[in-house]
Amino acid sequence: MVVQAYGTWKSAIDAGTVARAPSPRFGALDVRGGAVRFTESRASEGGRTAIVEWRDGALSDLIPSGFNARTRVHEYGGGAVFYHGDVVFFSAFAGGRLYCSERRGTDPVAITPEPPELNSLRYADGAVSPDGRTIVCVRERHDGGEVTNELVAFPSDGSSAPRVVASGHDFFAAPRFDPSGKRLSWLSWDHPRMPWDGTELWLADVAPDGALSDAQRITGGPAESIIEPRWSPDGVLHFGSDRNGFWNVYRLDTDDSERSLTALVGSEVGSPAWVFDMRRYAFLDDGRIACVVTRAATDSLEILDPQSGKLEPVGLRYTSYAPTALAAGGGQIAFAAASPTDPPAIVLFDPESGREQQVRSTFDAPDRASVSVPRAIQFCTRDGAVAHAFFYPPQNAGFEGPADERPPLRVICHGGPTGHTSPRFSPEVQYYTQRGIGVVDVNYRGSSGYGRAYRRLLDGRWGEIDWQDCVSVAEHLAAEGLADPARTWVEGGSAGGYVVLCALVFDPKAFAAGVSLFGVADAEALARDTHKFESRYLDTMIGPYPARAALYRERSPVHFAEQLERPLLLLQGLDDKVVPPSQAEMMVEVLDDKHIPHAYLAFEGEGHGFRKEQNIRRTLEATLLFIGRVFGFSPADDLEPLEIAHLD
Repeated sequence: MVVQAYGTWKSAIDAGTVARAPSPRFGALDVRGGAVRFTESRASEGGRTAIVEWRDGALSDLIPSGFNARTRVHEYGGGAVFYHGDVVFFSAFAGGRLYCSERRGTDPVAITPEPPELNSLRYADGAVSPDGRTIVCVRERHDGGEVTNELVAFPSDGSSAPRVVASGHDFFAAPRFDPSGKRLSWLSWDHPRMPWDGTELWLADVAPDGALSDAQRITGGPAESIIEPRWSPDGVLHFGSDRNGFWNVYRLDTDDSERSLTALVGSEVGSPAWVFDMRRYAFLDDGRIACVVTRAATDSLEILDPQSGKLEPVGLRYTSYAPTALAAGGGQIAFAAASPTDPPAIVLFDPESGREQQVRSTFDAPDRASVSVPRAIQFCTRDGAVAHAFFYPPQNAGFEGPADERPPLRVICHGGPTGHTSPRFSPEVQYYTQRGIGVVDVNYRGSSGYGRAYRRLLDGRWGEIDWQDCVSVAEHLAAEGLADPARTWVEGGSAGGYVVLCALVFDPKAFAAGVSLFGVADAEALARDTHKFESRYLDTMIGPYPARAALYRERSPVHFAEQLERPLLLLQGLDDKVVPPSQAEMMVEVLDDKHIPHAYLAFEGEGHGFRKEQNIRRTLEATLLFIGRVFGFSPADDLEPLEIAHLD
């Protein structure tokens, strides 16, 4: 064991290894006839989303390399791929049209018309009628600055153009046929609500051509989040609801009464619908239901008996299940999951025998002696409340730090802000911990994974308590002797980047440095200029705009940038439509005027979240080098140079 300064340890996990690993963004999971189909994002192919089939232990692509199976509906997308038998339907990111791929090795065929302007018509979250003839899906129209969301129906062979079958609400999601093909369910909601605030579940008769009649609102409303409507194989409509404070599974009985199948308090089956086609439960062939149950931001796969309401854990080691990758069929359950020591992977599981078979892994099996295993921590906030986090201490089998030295600490603020982090093996986290740097992943108040009440604690307080919770956890770990407060930095992307900027301007000495990835600097500009899906999100998080414009300015770091004191690294995609580059550029101007050490890296062709291998690698290396130079340690890696302005 070598005693060496924290931050300077050698690790086999370099930035290139992390960047080359397949993304854990698995989705569109399907189990059929011994085969497993799914989507995966490939940084090595410029962030392209491929559709993959696993059969007899071999993997093969189902669409040519020139196609990227993504959609820009709601900008965050999801639900770009759906199936009927062996046929694959998908949205192409370039142009936004829907395509059909019937046989491997043949070119996909477009089944929706060429839009009047590029990406002016976008499709997502499709369902195919049981007879395979009709598709109903969400369509988003962009016309002269106006954005309209609706449900459309059209023949699956593309023989006629889509026609609107449901409209009149700001948003639609999850159209689903019953097994007979005679009924359709779907979700809708309206501004200013987000789908985790309040949605409505609808049911209608559906004709062979997709036309709807006798549409009725079944349940839901402004204060109840209905999620994931699904039909069981025997034709019973199921859905999730958080009416008791936690998402539980319900079903609609033949007399139209709603019966709760789970009675969870303190845990839940469900997560915020940031993207389409969320999947936290799936029907088994024998009538039971496979559920991912979340308790204090930690997941467990469990089997629900719908008659007794009893949930039985299957006993797997995984603690984090991908929210869009769960399916069942042929007596098997397929899922994407990770544990603290297992990298994210797609697994095929037999609940009767307990046999697991790995279909696709994102990362080679790590040296477990060098894996940092997280521990859940609760800590007191500045105002006497309680918040949560997962702490990953430095860990490397070949090194230990000096007895008189405490390690640097990376404080991660997740995005959303209505999201959460869970305990799992992350190559990016291990990239730091194996170099002698501690990492704490914060589920500040407002995070999901702890129920509706905790999720709503950020209402009206975004830009106030979230960053304070990040300061509090850093102080907590420093007080326990687990981190060096003089070498602690705060890092986050999107809403997490906003937390970074808030912390650095509203409590300038709380952290020694910051790293903001496409972070919000001006909440008022975000309210004015962001895309439709999030355009009223801040009504809840801060207050109605423009009525509360003064409060927006009070919560915008850009207006207090003169209070910046600490070094700051800013990373930004130039094609970002959620948080435009101008927000980062505002901060750069102030940093330069004040001669504060900083660096700004802007990436061509990247949007809200980096997908290209070379940019992911550059981001990791730049962060490590920036922090090393600011904190005065030299990483063992051979890193690409980074120009840091005003660093003596």
